[in-house]
Amino acid sequence: MPSGLADAPELALARIDARAGGENFPVASLLAPRAARPHLRAIYGFARLVDTIGDEASGDRLALLDELERELDGPPRTTVMRRLHETTAACGLPREPFARLIEANRIDQRVSRYETWDELREYCRHSAEPVGRLVLGVYGRAGEPELVAASDDVCTGLQLVNFLQDPPRDLALGRVYLPQEDLRRHAVADADLAGPWSERVAALLAFEAARARPLLERGLPLARALGGRVGRSVALFARGGLAALDALERARWDVFSGRPAPGRLTFARLAARELLRP
Repeated sequence: MPSGLADAPELALARIDARAGGENFPVASLLAPRAARPHLRAIYGFARLVDTIGDEASGDRLALLDELERELDGPPRTTVMRRLHETTAACGLPREPFARLIEANRIDQRVSRYETWDELREYCRHSAEPVGRLVLGVYGRAGEPELVAASDDVCTGLQLVNFLQDPPRDLALGRVYLPQEDLRRHAVADADLAGPWSERVAALLAFEAARARPLLERGLPLARALGGRVGRSVALFARGGLAALDALERARWDVFSGRPAPGRLTFARLAARELLRP
């Protein structure tokens, strides 16, 4: 095992535990049927592990990602991957979405800017869409094109919300996940994304939020389409993303004083409302 990969899963588990209470995926998963929760946590843990390697691992990150992809085929040698292998076997999940998540982090090692929304959307096909398809796979519904299309939109919307919350962090990693053509349209330079707040940056973030909102709203009908707790839990992903946009708007798009996001109480209220919907 290359140097660094042995430590990466433990680092990822620390990040997972620290961030789970305030993130959309694990909170929404609490609404899922009990039998599905370990599988959803396994998917989330793998996604976090891949991101940790791509963003924080020391050494040759591409080599580490290659090693992780080989571990998809087994045998698993870490807690995260053992859980993932159990989930893929139990749910019959394909390898391809997991490989695309790894490929997204390979892209991060060589691409730091995206000229157009179409280019960024293509990146999201690797970094975001696979997660939703895997969730549908846990429920045995990944073969239904209409559900998959709605899931893809929600996951891309959630990814865009994360980009809106984290411009300073992403810039510190050497990356800008907002289209360069949009920055120019709003007279914003890359360096402006480090702060401080300005009307120009706020207008840029509001512009991108208007792009994310309809993507998230397309996921709301999944509640009825999937039905029961499954549908409510999947729809809660979209509602959590919309709540994050509301938090950003309330903060006047100030992502430099803190990271605007809905808190646990907001998620609890959203979950309660989802459970009570007819």
